[in-house]
Amino acid sequence: MTQQDHLVIAGTAYRSRLLVGTGKYKDFEQTRHAIDASGAEIVTVAIRRTNIGQNAGEPNLLEYLPPSKFTILPNTAGCYSADDAVRTLRLARELLDGHKLVKLEVLGDPQTLFPNMPETLVAAKTLVADGFDVMVYCTDDPIQCRMLEDIGCVAVMPLASLIGSGMGILNPWNLRLIIDQARVPVLVDAGVGTASDAAIAMELGCHGVLMNTAIAGAQNPVLMASAMNKAVAAGREAFLAGRVPRKTYQAAPSSPTTGLITPTAGV
Repeated sequence: MTQQDHLVIAGTAYRSRLLVGTGKYKDFEQTRHAIDASGAEIVTVAIRRTNIGQNAGEPNLLEYLPPSKFTILPNTAGCYSADDAVRTLRLARELLDGHKLVKLEVLGDPQTLFPNMPETLVAAKTLVADGFDVMVYCTDDPIQCRMLEDIGCVAVMPLASLIGSGMGILNPWNLRLIIDQARVPVLVDAGVGTASDAAIAMELGCHGVLMNTAIAGAQNPVLMASAMNKAVAAGREAFLAGRVPRKTYQAAPSSPTTGLITPTAGV
């Protein structure tokens, strides 16, 4: 991978294509160790669940993940309507001194945590008009992704499978359709379970991967974060290198077939 192969979101270039969440760790100290091991530069924070200054007297995540070192990506996890999501991100902008880059997610129900796309589209339109740079969690529907892009979202983030499921990429064909048509970065968000899932997403041509549970829920989160770091980088390199074509029912020798040494008659 060349030095120039950066992930560019809303005009800012990032060396790492792995974005990580900050929830589900045992404490903020483990969170910091895992994020350091991941190499991530963008970390997403659930404003309704994590203190970044709105609760005076409680431990503040920003003391462990200072905005001077990391790009904080506030998200709307736990919001089930466009109004709640917009209100949450406006609060985040105040807490983070006018920070514009946000992750929008509007959920449909608490069981599946599947995106509510009608509400997501409404919220996205409002936030973009209000000056936010919106990265948006969405279904793996190419038409909906195009609509979000047309609204002005700076990145679309289709789910690989349900949030926290660890089921990996269930529909690679839809992801390829989204990637092929997109003019903004496409990042897999939700469903990654292990390093191979992250590598597959990158090999498909995704511009990045966002994950939380796959790292925080591992038996050794710091070691898993390191594995994800390597997997995303390896998957990106494989995509850039270009894999060999698949040849169904046709073998291809890996060694040259010309200039072979042939047995001498009578030997």
